[in-house]
Amino acid sequence: MASDKPSVLVIGGLGYIGRFLARYMHENDLASEIRLVDKVLPQLAWLPPEFEEACASSKFMQADASKEQALSRIFDRPDGKQWDYVLNCGGETRYSQEDEVYKVRSLGLSLAVGREAAKRKVKCFIELSTGMVYKPNSAPSKEGDKLKPWSKIAIFKLQAEEELAKIEGLNLVIVRLPHVYGPYASQWVATALCMARVYQALGEDMKLLWTKDLRTNTAHIDDVTRALWAVATWYDAGKANWDQKSMGSVPIFNIVDKGTTNQGTMAGIIAEVFGIETGFQGQLLSNLARLNMDSVVDDVNDDVLGPWADLLSDAGITRPGPLTPFMEKELLKDTDLSMDGSRLETVVGFQYQKPTITKELVEEVIESYKKMKWWP
Repeated sequence: MASDKPSVLVIGGLGYIGRFLARYMHENDLASEIRLVDKVLPQLAWLPPEFEEACASSKFMQADASKEQALSRIFDRPDGKQWDYVLNCGGETRYSQEDEVYKVRSLGLSLAVGREAAKRKVKCFIELSTGMVYKPNSAPSKEGDKLKPWSKIAIFKLQAEEELAKIEGLNLVIVRLPHVYGPYASQWVATALCMARVYQALGEDMKLLWTKDLRTNTAHIDDVTRALWAVATWYDAGKANWDQKSMGSVPIFNIVDKGTTNQGTMAGIIAEVFGIETGFQGQLLSNLARLNMDSVVDDVNDDVLGPWADLLSDAGITRPGPLTPFMEKELLKDTDLSMDGSRLETVVGFQYQKPTITKELVEEVIESYKKMKWWP
């Protein structure tokens, strides 16, 4: 019966993870009611056709959840009941913004919806955070390891984690994510693929900073959405196998595949897919770059943005999608994004269906771009 299924509110419901979560719940008939809240209208959100039903207007509400006055409209339901699960997939995902942007759109948003969820005694509130909160170490970071956020997004996400944990009565779970990739992805993997396409067109080698061993851990979007649902139902069913004494009062899970993805992995896949030579700048050039990151990033962007625009124009793409080879300085740091995801498997019993990033999965991403006419 539908009424036995949980009702689900997704904040940031048209974002990359939100829309895939909506589709997963819709296709598997998991929820009695779904509401997707986003400040962007579906018509402007680059929604591929297979998301149209899952993100239909009957399930969608346009609102800015960081604004106090919007909260009652967001949370109220016609039958007067409360939502069972609330997942915060919202927040600022762009890099290199002013602090104030993250304060309002990430931290402020998280606390606003977290307080409201506590007030309404929501059964499970899931906050999406990032693996960039960890202090890099030679071993992959586990959930209880030292924290030292190394991107602006991570600084404010960690503040959100800490403040949410103090809210009395909030049934909180925190999940920390690596680079999430998959069809239609417009970050990280997209940047690398667009750059590779430019170097392929120019007939040049693609040389990356630092070394092949720099860890850039990944998770496929399909596994991420499955894991989010698994965590919500696990929490609702009584948090089996959770040892508060050794693990802490707030459940925290890393969602990360088992492939220990690093720059070498990606360089190898790109070389195969695009038929170009890939390599690394080596220690000397990398150290020089470290001293002068701003101009290095500007140079890289100057080299690729013009040719990318030419490729789009030559392909007759007049309405460019969300893809760009523009390289963010924060993503060029020589800092490891390296996480240990074993807790999710041992405690929740989750199993990854796409445990490593492969050439085939990357080709699937490019095919999705072609389908949307984003790819030159």
